[in-house]
Amino acid sequence: MAKGLAVVTGASNGIGLELAKVLATEGYDLIVSSEGERLDGAVSDLEALGAQVTSVQTDLSKTEGVEKLWQACEAAGRPLDIACINAGVGLGGKFVDTPLNDELNIINLNCGHTVHFAKHVVKQMVPRGAGRILFTASIAAEMVAPREAVYAASKAFVLSFAHSLRYELKDTGVTVTALQPGPTDTDFFHRAGMDDTDAGTKGKKESEPSDVARQGYEALIAGKDHVYAAGFKTKLEGALANFVPGEVKGKMHDDMAKPLAEK
Repeated sequence: MAKGLAVVTGASNGIGLELAKVLATEGYDLIVSSEGERLDGAVSDLEALGAQVTSVQTDLSKTEGVEKLWQACEAAGRPLDIACINAGVGLGGKFVDTPLNDELNIINLNCGHTVHFAKHVVKQMVPRGAGRILFTASIAAEMVAPREAVYAASKAFVLSFAHSLRYELKDTGVTVTALQPGPTDTDFFHRAGMDDTDAGTKGKKESEPSDVARQGYEALIAGKDHVYAAGFKTKLEGALANFVPGEVKGKMHDDMAKPLAEK
């Protein structure tokens, strides 16, 4: 029998898919969502691991998209034991040059969907006195992040929200954990238009999404407040984040996010 039911947003690829795979191997049935066409392939991979999987193809940057996903969660007829609120998107480039609509989409997806979906999840879990929530933030949430200003700000929002919500729920039986990956070998940098940067080439090789997901799951089950994942460099940068001056962090990030042609 399954351990329980878990939902993962942004589960068609990258960290989200790997989180779903970890949950499947740990015996959870799944509700997975993504806007992308790769969701069907992800479902096949997850079912091969023995999970019962419900997929919801929906745009979580829109209110109706989040409601569609929640309706599927309610239709399952079972309470959620784990919610991995993971869907997100990024954008590289200087703020003066980047498209406003793309940045508003970042805010709608990374922040809006996070709050909207979490509201449903928390209202279901708290009366039961049980449940675990994992928010995918980023190490960028604690950085000065030129050329990813809106993305980093959105993840700072997610991190702050996760920490505050964790405190609010500390006596309810519901735990909240923030997953803070560093550069990871996914298609994030390609979608963000950052292939031609140090972050999008050698930087992302520092961590594998499967390692990030496994560390995130273990931190979630252990009830930790957050985890820097997955490579040593990411963990070191996280540990030093509050001690390194903002000017230094900004210079480091700018070097990683700057197009190679500008160096």
